[in-house]
Amino acid sequence: MLTSNDFTGLINRRFWNNFFPIPATSNLQLGMKTPDFALPDITNGQLIRLSQFRGDRPVILAFTRIFTEKQYCPFCYPHIKALNEHYEEFVQRGVEVLMITSTDERQSKIVVKDLGLKMPLLSDPSCGIFGLYQVGQALGAPLPAQFVLDQKGILKYKHLFSFLDHNASIKTLLQVIDPLATQTV
Repeated sequence: MLTSNDFTGLINRRFWNNFFPIPATSNLQLGMKTPDFALPDITNGQLIRLSQFRGDRPVILAFTRIFTEKQYCPFCYPHIKALNEHYEEFVQRGVEVLMITSTDERQSKIVVKDLGLKMPLLSDPSCGIFGLYQVGQALGAPLPAQFVLDQKGILKYKHLFSFLDHNASIKTLLQVIDPLATQTV
């Protein structure tokens, strides 16, 4: 795992704003249209608006927990790696994966490079989108969560963090998207 004893950058405004635990309570219900947002894509250097995928393809929103460019959540790090390893599999099914992090642009650029991310990494250092989707927070960072949206932006699946079930597995995400996905061969 890519962690070190270097905690530089950990204690910042984001850390204090997310220090006290707030449970994941997302009130987004299956069948609802999800809120639109725009965030910078650090991987590809563009601004991504969620609504640009509506009418085009399903989307997986993968909210992840990265403390700094050197400190990863032990539950999220393997999930980030697995999503990245299976990214082409999602794309071949006609699905976009948008990973959302609370690290700032500088930290996010290092994460993209160090992990060799292929999928878009959207930077939300203010944690506004994490708050909009009510994924919760604890000990300095928002909690992870996954939301699967169909081509119309309708919520078809959500997984909120718990200590018993940290992140939705790749197998689960593939099972959820298969009925939504357009096969491209």
